[in-house]
Amino acid sequence: MRKSLLAVLGLLLALPLAAADEGMWLFNRTPNAIFKQRYNFEPTQAWLDHLQKSSIRFNSGGSGSFVSADGLALTNHHVGLDCLAKISTKDHDYVTTGYHAKTHAEEVKCVDLELNVLQSIEDVTARVNASVTPGMTTAAAQAARRGVMSAIEQESVQKTGMRSDVVTLFQGGEYHLYRYKKYTDVRLVFAPEVGIAFFGGDPDNFEYPRYDLDVCFFRAYENDKPVHPADYLKWSETGAKDNDLVFVSGHPGSTSRLNTFAHLQFFRDVAYPFTLNIFRRREVLLTNYAQRSIENDRRAHDELFGIKNSRKAYLGRIAGLQDPAVLKAKGATEALMRQQVTRDPQLNAAYGDAWQNVDAAIATYRPIYTEFRFVEGGLAFNSSLFQTAKTLLRLGDESTKPNGERLREYRESNLPSLKQALYSEAPIYEDLETVTLADSLSNWIEVAPNDPLVQQVLAGKSPQERASELVRGTKLRDVAARKALGEGGQAAVDASNDPMIQVARMVDARARELRRQYDDNIAEVLRQSYAKIANAQFKTSGGETYPDATFTLRLSYGTVKGFTENGQAVSWETEIGGTFAHAAEHGNEGEFKLPASWMAKKSLLESDKTPYNFVMTADIIGGNSGSPVVNRNNEFVGIIFDGNIQSLPWDYQFDDRVGRAVAVHSAGILDALRKVYGVTGLVKELTGK
Repeated sequence: MRKSLLAVLGLLLALPLAAADEGMWLFNRTPNAIFKQRYNFEPTQAWLDHLQKSSIRFNSGGSGSFVSADGLALTNHHVGLDCLAKISTKDHDYVTTGYHAKTHAEEVKCVDLELNVLQSIEDVTARVNASVTPGMTTAAAQAARRGVMSAIEQESVQKTGMRSDVVTLFQGGEYHLYRYKKYTDVRLVFAPEVGIAFFGGDPDNFEYPRYDLDVCFFRAYENDKPVHPADYLKWSETGAKDNDLVFVSGHPGSTSRLNTFAHLQFFRDVAYPFTLNIFRRREVLLTNYAQRSIENDRRAHDELFGIKNSRKAYLGRIAGLQDPAVLKAKGATEALMRQQVTRDPQLNAAYGDAWQNVDAAIATYRPIYTEFRFVEGGLAFNSSLFQTAKTLLRLGDESTKPNGERLREYRESNLPSLKQALYSEAPIYEDLETVTLADSLSNWIEVAPNDPLVQQVLAGKSPQERASELVRGTKLRDVAARKALGEGGQAAVDASNDPMIQVARMVDARARELRRQYDDNIAEVLRQSYAKIANAQFKTSGGETYPDATFTLRLSYGTVKGFTENGQAVSWETEIGGTFAHAAEHGNEGEFKLPASWMAKKSLLESDKTPYNFVMTADIIGGNSGSPVVNRNNEFVGIIFDGNIQSLPWDYQFDDRVGRAVAVHSAGILDALRKVYGVTGLVKELTGK
């Protein structure tokens, strides 16, 4: 992490950001007045609809877009990594070597990838809020809200056949129904080698300049044939230019910008350090495992990549919250709003207690935080086999309940997606499962040495012995065994003597009790409180605003623009040819060693001035990876794959004086496809040439 981060963070919020390109805007509430005033641009409804229906959510945790009439879908290599790892074998490693399907017949099917394309949004706030009546306890309010949300979703599924999710916005201020077209037959078309997709590795992650071909092409199928979406993005061969107005359409995962001063302090002092230590521990564990053999490295690569990425992201978030200037500014902003609320008797009566209620919820959370994370959150059981057992156990139980009374993840409208993941044929490696489960059980002992439940789970054995026993003894690696239990319902699961099911059953009562405490006494209180704070913000701001990110489709905007770091100007773009110089600066070794395919073309490429990676002021966060970048003409000009180190505090406060979103340039992608890989068929599909 660069030492300039804290200096940059020290300026956060110190200056007014009225002209900043801030906002992860709802597609049904875009800031058209800002676009017109600031950029003399007025998107039509057709423009917005086209971009919305060209955009894709990947259930592996990222974004993407349709880029051809034949269902070609583009995302980042690191978003596609989940699929690449699951379809790879010891003899065919798609991650390391890359892949190109020359024909549709050669396109390799992902085992459990789901793509969602947003079709419509409906505001259902009034109906959801009407379910909660004055005088209800928090538990009753939680149950009532959960019931009506499940009912709305199921009605929508029955009416439209689409995936239907009621999304909580403004942390409870509003509720919108999102309907998605869903694709579950998704096949790999092209992936470069990980050595160029993530060139520079962890040292370059969240840094800039960058030289990464972080792209991966898939194709969506229906009825064993490529789909033909009515909406897809036309590819711009020239791509983005300096000072261009650009838009990012993607699915940012989560932000904390509405959160109170006290809530951010909880993140700084408790949640973030706790989570960071988990990542550090698991990174060491998996690094040691991966170094034992080439095959171990292949098996652990996807998970280890994600952990390293998250570890660095949390370091940036904590650094921001440890800077007094950041919290001081947040406190000042909050104090001003509370003052405005207090001065107005009506506002004070309606919203004045919200901040104290947030404080109370956090105070309730602190004593159970660690146990909740380990037992219900699954930190004690870092094992896909255990998570499968837990899902089967609860699926059997929850399916016997009315839809509105179930835990949200088991509602009828979500069961197809849940079962797709549950019955996935992704490989499960016994040795890796044993290593990760043993370590997490050991970690559990460390934090709760006197907990009788820990001793009951270990059954008188060491974590290593118990993990080995459970992993070797379970039958849940077999998809057929999973289906038999899942389709057999509660009776089948209750009758099972599978050791992993038995352990899941052993901890389920306590896990459910912790979940109940969290849902009723913490999540529900926070939801009601933040709904009040959001409404207070609406009343006092007098302007347009946007909700925190929720892994739903949002529109961001900004300009292609470099920045100044440590007194040095940093260009808006890097060039293809600069890749070789960047490799040479690091001795062409380790994570800066270019793949053989690139070295073979060095004489052709090292003087290539084609734009490769570039930066912009658009507002992004994790989950935006793979988001298309488009120009005023709705043409594809790039794909988001990262942010610089100064963008990490955007989780709770946006500032674009130095923070930037980082993308791969559309011209650079074509250049690599043509000159390095010679994939003329793919280029023709993208450009028509």
